Amino acid sequence: MADDFELLDAWRAGDMDAGSQLFDRHFDSIHRFLRNKVGDDTDEVMQRTLLACVESRDRFRRASSFRTFLFGVARLELLTFYRRKRKLARNVALENHSLYDLDPSPSTVVAQHMEQRLLHEALRRLPIDLQIALELHYWESMSATEIATVLEIPPGTVKSRLRRAKELLRESMRVLALTKEQLESTLGDLEGWAKSLGQALRDGAGGARKPKSKSK
Repeated sequence: MADDFELLDAWRAGDMDAGSQLFDRHFDSIHRFLRNKVGDDTDEVMQRTLLACVESRDRFRRASSFRTFLFGVARLELLTFYRRKRKLARNVALENHSLYDLDPSPSTVVAQHMEQRLLHEALRRLPIDLQIALELHYWESMSATEIATVLEIPPGTVKSRLRRAKELLRESMRVLALTKEQLESTLGDLEGWAKSLGQALRDGAGGARKPKSKSK
């Protein structure tokens, strides 16, 4: 099986099937990443992400994996989406706002367990980049260097970011928990529930229609 860079080289050389394979390989992860943040607008932001990747493919210098590059593009398109939706100037640091601040309407993500629901709502109340850092850590098993690349920050700051994100997440869950039992169950296996929520979102993306990558 060809690796990402081999597919990228073939795509750059004009092989459209290679481009489609490359995007299909990472579709579910990127769809989950966006669905957890834009809900019903996921397909729109997904299309914009794929188009942005097509437009910037020749500028990608392999300083990271293609997957990391793709998540970085998805993050920028996410910020652009909310900047456009809220009509905010480019100098507003959206990454310091939470998704709940930007869109307090109920999430369209359906979680099966009460622990998953609590965790999901608590994640939405973190500053966006802290939420992304935790999700990349738990759901994508990314290294500190990879997370730093996606967030465009120095690698040395990632561990402190993750530590701060976990502290804020616990504080948010203490406020949002409906019962003591729900809180204790979620905090008692935070990593396990985080991974199960990620899998639930991935399963939800499984039935999504994969948009055309518009390879060119």
